[in-house]
Amino acid sequence: MNWIFYSALLCLMAGSAASCNKNSGLTTATQPATADVPAGASDGVTFTKNGTSAIFNLYAPGKNTVAVIGEFNNWKPTAMTQSTDGNRWWVQVDNLDPAKEYAYQYLLDDTLKVADPYTHKILDPDNDAAIPSGVYPALKAYPSGTAAKGMVSVMQANPAAYTWKVGSFTRPDPKNLVVYELLVRDFVATHSYATLTDTLNYLATLGVNAIELLPVNEFEGNDSWGYNTNFLFALDKYYGTPNSYKAFIDACHARGIAVIQDIVLEDQFGSSPMVRMYATASGSPSAKNPWFNETNRHPYAVGYQLNHESAATVAYTEYVLKYWMQEYHIDGFRFDQSKGFTQTNSGNDAAWSAYDAGRVAIWTKYIKYMQSLDAGFYIILEHFAADQEEAALAGLGAIMWNNLNGNANQATMSYNDAGGSWDLKRMFYDSHGFTTPYNLMTYIESHDEERLQYKNEQYGNYSGSYRIKDLATGLARQQLIAAFEMAAPGPKMLWQFGELGYDVSIDYNGRTGSKPIYWNYAKDASRLALYNTYAKLINLKKKNSVFTATNYSYKLDGAVKTISLTGSDGTSVMVVGNFDVVAQTPAIAFPLTGTWYDDLSGGTVSVTATPYTITLAPGEYHIYSNTMLKQ
Repeated sequence: MNWIFYSALLCLMAGSAASCNKNSGLTTATQPATADVPAGASDGVTFTKNGTSAIFNLYAPGKNTVAVIGEFNNWKPTAMTQSTDGNRWWVQVDNLDPAKEYAYQYLLDDTLKVADPYTHKILDPDNDAAIPSGVYPALKAYPSGTAAKGMVSVMQANPAAYTWKVGSFTRPDPKNLVVYELLVRDFVATHSYATLTDTLNYLATLGVNAIELLPVNEFEGNDSWGYNTNFLFALDKYYGTPNSYKAFIDACHARGIAVIQDIVLEDQFGSSPMVRMYATASGSPSAKNPWFNETNRHPYAVGYQLNHESAATVAYTEYVLKYWMQEYHIDGFRFDQSKGFTQTNSGNDAAWSAYDAGRVAIWTKYIKYMQSLDAGFYIILEHFAADQEEAALAGLGAIMWNNLNGNANQATMSYNDAGGSWDLKRMFYDSHGFTTPYNLMTYIESHDEERLQYKNEQYGNYSGSYRIKDLATGLARQQLIAAFEMAAPGPKMLWQFGELGYDVSIDYNGRTGSKPIYWNYAKDASRLALYNTYAKLINLKKKNSVFTATNYSYKLDGAVKTISLTGSDGTSVMVVGNFDVVAQTPAIAFPLTGTWYDDLSGGTVSVTATPYTITLAPGEYHIYSNTMLKQ
C-alpha cells in the first residue's frame, strides 16, 4: 500500500489529523478529519510542551478545507482538523524552537491566504521597510521568495520577557482625572515609545494624571491616526516593540500617570483577515461573514461595520479587551465611535443619535464584562447620542466624551449668536441629565477638532487695540477658557500641545496627515505662560475637593461667565471671566461676604456686599476662594 495514503488513512481513522507529523503529506485536497479542539487551546496559537509544540485554532465556519503554511513546514500546507460543529479548524505542529519567530499564514479552500486574526505581530511587505531600526530593532524580514502572499502572521513561544517594575498601581480617582490625548507620530519626531517615555517629565510637570494614546493596534500603512485598524491583537510596529510599549506604561505608572488606549471595535478595514475570509468580489463583507454586516448601519461608517449582536463578534471583542487589559496593564479604553455599536439601520445623524435600546443592551454587556475583569478600569465612550442614552450608560460606570470645542472656540474668539453659540453650560453634568459629575469628560480640543488658537489667529474678534488675532492676546484667551474648563466638576481632557497654544490647523497636510512638531513653543514667553497656567489649574483641581462639589451654580451664557462651587468642608470658589472684547462691570453673586483670595494672582478682594460689582478688562479672569486653596 502507498505509504502516504496509508498514513493519511490512519489519521482519518484516528479522527484527528493533528496526531500526524506535519510532513505527513496531507494537503487541503484531502477530506478533512473531524475532532473537537483540544481543551485549553485559545483562538490563534496556543503553545504547549514548553513551546516546542503549537496548536493553531481558527474560527472559520463554512470553509471546505483549511491548512496552515509557514516556516515550520517550508510553506507546504499542513491540513487542519475541522471541529465537530464545523466552525473551527485546528492542528498541532511539533518540533518548534521556542526562541524562534516563525512566519505563517492560513490557506482557505486552497485559494485564499490570510494572516491569523489573533496574531500578536504581522509582517507587511509594503510598509515594514519604512520602520527605522531605531524604533523596532531587528525586525524580522518578510519571507519573500516563499509561498507567502500579503500580510503574514508571526508567532514565538518565548519572546523576550518584560519585567514589570510597578507591581501595583493606584489609578487616579475619575473625579480628579485630567487626560492628555496624544498621537505618538505627531508628538515626538522619532514616533517611538522610547522617546515618548523620555518626555514624561514634561507631562508630569504639567500635572496630567492620565495619557490617552490614539490607536496603537496594527493599522493599515504607517502614517496614520490609527483608526484604520486591521489586526486588533497586534501592536503596530511603527511606534516600537511590545516591550518598549510596556516600558512606557511602566514609566507612566511610576509617575502616577494612568494609560488609556484608544481602540476601534466599531469597524475594520479591507486588509483585515476577518473581512477577507468572507468577502465579495469587491472586497466588502459577504452575507456569510460571521463578524461583519454586509452594509453599514449608520451614516458615518468608514470601514466595514462589526455586528455586535453576532455571538462571533461578541466573543472576539471580549477576547480583544481582555488581552490588552491583562497583557499590557493598561488602565482604560476610549472606544472610538461607540455609537456605531448598533444594528439599528439609521439613514441620518438624528436617527443614529436617538435613544437605541439595542445599543444600550450591547454596551451594558461590554461594560459589565470589563468591570468583571477590573472593577476600576476606565471605560470612556465617544458616544454623542441622546442624553437619555448617555445617562443610562454613565449610570453603569462609563465616562462619556463631552465635546465643547465649538462653544469654547466661539467664546475664545468672542463671538455669540442668537442660538447662544458661546454658552458653556454643557460642561456641567446636570445639563445632560446625569446624576453624577464624574462620568462626563469635557474637552475643548481633541484629535478630531480644529485647534482653538488657530481659529483665534484667523478669526478672532477685536475692539480698538484689543485684538484676539494677536498671538499674545489669543493665548491669553486660552488661559481664560482653561480656567472654566478645569473648574467645572468632572474629568477633563487636553489634546497634545493645546497647553502651548498649538496653532496649526487640523487640515494642514490633510486632516489625518502628519503635523509639524513645535517643541520650541515652550521657549515663547506667552506660550510658556499658558503652559504654567494649565499646570496651576490642574494642580488646584487635583488638590482641592471643592472642584468635585455637587453644590454649585453657574451663569455661562453671557459675556461675563461665572461658576460658583461650595464644597462639603465649607470652601467656596467663584470663577469669573470676561469673554467680551471690551471691559465689563458685572454684579457677581458671591455666596459670602468677606475676604476672598485670588488663587492665581495671589491678591485678595474684600466683598462687602453681594452681589459685588467688579470691573473686568476684556479677557480678564479670576478664581476666588473664601479660604486659600492648596497649591
